[in-house]
Amino acid sequence: MYLEIDNLTKTIKGTTVLDGVTLSLERGRVYGLRGKNGSGKTMLMRAITGLIRPTSGTVAIEGKIIGKDESFPPSVGILLENPAFVSKYTGFKNLQVLADIQKNIGAEVIHETLQKVGLDPSDKRPYRKYSLGMKQRLGIACAVMESPDLILLDEPINALDPTGVDLVKSIIMEHKKRGALLLIACHDAQELDYLSDEVYYMAEGRITGHEVPGGDAL
Repeated sequence: MYLEIDNLTKTIKGTTVLDGVTLSLERGRVYGLRGKNGSGKTMLMRAITGLIRPTSGTVAIEGKIIGKDESFPPSVGILLENPAFVSKYTGFKNLQVLADIQKNIGAEVIHETLQKVGLDPSDKRPYRKYSLGMKQRLGIACAVMESPDLILLDEPINALDPTGVDLVKSIIMEHKKRGALLLIACHDAQELDYLSDEVYYMAEGRITGHEVPGGDAL
């Protein structure tokens, strides 16, 4: 398995936000997370990406423990909660600044990615003038532009019109096909079932159920 989560527990100020989560996830599949606000979905994504350290238990990518062998997953793209960028920069400039950190991609790939999410690469408007939907599209572009092995998307269709939702679906399927592991949290049960190969239910920081959409609950 590419991603192994073993008895992951996180306590913050006496409150347990993740409680013994154990999962084994492989590349080339889309996994959905379903649960109410506060159920632990976003916290689980934060732990997987190394943004928070577990109180106990482990997250391992290809056998390497996050926080011990690696600080962060070596190849990851994330969209967590509300995306934030430099307000005075254009969408293209924001992505270019981030891409320059690892220098894995150039201007051409950024241009193509912006087009795929429905944004104009030559748009001169600064990020502060973007609509909520445009900000969401830019956040998705940021998460996928370097074609990472692991992609985590928290409410990726939030604030998107039907055209934007269709674009996101296409992007998710494209990255699944090339072999990425995608973990998605989404309040829209119908869309989550459509996108996911497997869906895990969360409540009070625990995995409470598992099903294959179109099949039986496991």
